[in-house]
Amino acid sequence: MGGREWSAETKAAQALGWVEETSGAVVMPVHPATTYLRDPDNLYRRGREYARADNPSFDQPEALLAALEQGEDALVFSSGMAAATACFLALRPGDHVVAAEVMYWGLRAWLGGYAREWGLEVDFVDMRDLSALKARLRPGQTRLVWIETPGNPLWHVTDIAEAARLAHDAGARLAVDSTVATPVFTRPLTLGADIVMHSATKYLNGHSDVLAGALIAKAKDEYWQRIETLRVKLGSVIGPFEAFLLTRGMRTLFPRVRTASASAMKIAHAMQKHPKVAEVLYPGLAESPGHEIAAQQMAGGFGGMLSIRVRGGEQAAVAAAARVKLWKRATSLGGVESLIEHRGSIEGAGSPCPQDLLRLSVGIEAADDLIADLSAALAEV
Repeated sequence: MGGREWSAETKAAQALGWVEETSGAVVMPVHPATTYLRDPDNLYRRGREYARADNPSFDQPEALLAALEQGEDALVFSSGMAAATACFLALRPGDHVVAAEVMYWGLRAWLGGYAREWGLEVDFVDMRDLSALKARLRPGQTRLVWIETPGNPLWHVTDIAEAARLAHDAGARLAVDSTVATPVFTRPLTLGADIVMHSATKYLNGHSDVLAGALIAKAKDEYWQRIETLRVKLGSVIGPFEAFLLTRGMRTLFPRVRTASASAMKIAHAMQKHPKVAEVLYPGLAESPGHEIAAQQMAGGFGGMLSIRVRGGEQAAVAAAARVKLWKRATSLGGVESLIEHRGSIEGAGSPCPQDLLRLSVGIEAADDLIADLSAALAEV
C-alpha cells in the first residue's frame, strides 16, 4: 500500500489497496479461466499454466492472509478440511502426530480413522495440560503438533507460545487452527507457531455463502512445498468466484468479529444469571479456566463463540433450541447471523461434548435481541 506501515484493520478493509490496472477498478476482477496460453517457444513466462495449480483470483486473498497473519506465504483451499488434512498428508507414513482432544469434530474423526489407516501415529491429549503434551511427544519421531484454540465446542484455551516451545524442542512443528480467534485477536505465527489454519468458510468470509480453507506459513520450507504440491495433485483448490467472495468477506472482518465478540461477552454474562443454565463456557469470563492465557494471546476480545449447558440434560437442551425465534438452528459458525446447535447430536459417540450443551455462534444482530430470544426459549423448557 506504500508509505507508512498500515494497521491490519486498514489492510483488511482495503484488501491491501489493490487496484485493477487497466480500468482503475478498486475491486479486482474474477478470472474464470482454467488454462493459459503458452509462449511460441512452449514456455509459460507469464507464470500461469493451469487452474488446478494457480489462478489470478487466488493472489489477493492469499496475499491478504499472509499480511494479516504476518506469515511468509498463504494458500487458499476448497474447504477448511482440505486445508487441515493437507498438513497431515504432507507428512510421511510412520510419522507421529499429537493433536488436541477438543477440536473440530470432523478433523478429529479423520485423524482417528483415515490418518491412522494411512500410516500416521496419532495421539490425542488435553492441550490445556502442557505436561501431558510434553509426555506424549517423541523427539525425532513427532513431526506435527496440532492445536485449536479456543477449542470447539468447549472453548478450551491452549498456550500457543509454550506449545510451540515444547514442539520445537522435540523436533516437531506446531500448527494452530485459529478459526475462532481469527487474526483480529490472535496471530499464532508471532507466538511461535509454524502453520496457521482457518476454515475460511467461517469468520474470514463471514456471510455463510463460501466454502473455503486457508493455510499460512511462517516459512516457505520443504514441508510447505509439500503442502503446495499436494494442493495441486489432489485438486483441492478453491474456485475463482469463491476466492473473490472470500476477499470481499475479509474486507469487513474486523468490524464483524469485534461486534460478535462484544455481543458474545454480553450474552455470556446474561446466561450466567439464567436459572435454566448450569454453566457458560466462554474464555472471556474471568472465572473461565483458560481466561488468563486467553487474555495474553487474544488481544482485544475473546471471539464470538460460546456454549451453554442447560439444566435438565439433553432433552431440555434440544427443547430450548427448538423454541428460539431469532437464532437459527444450523451447523457452522462465524456468519453475520447467529446460530444455535445441539452439538452432541452432531458429533455422536466418542465426542467429548456433553449432551446438555448448546453451541452458540454470535452474529452481528443486536445483543439484547439475541439475549431476549434465548432467554425466552430457555424459560419455556
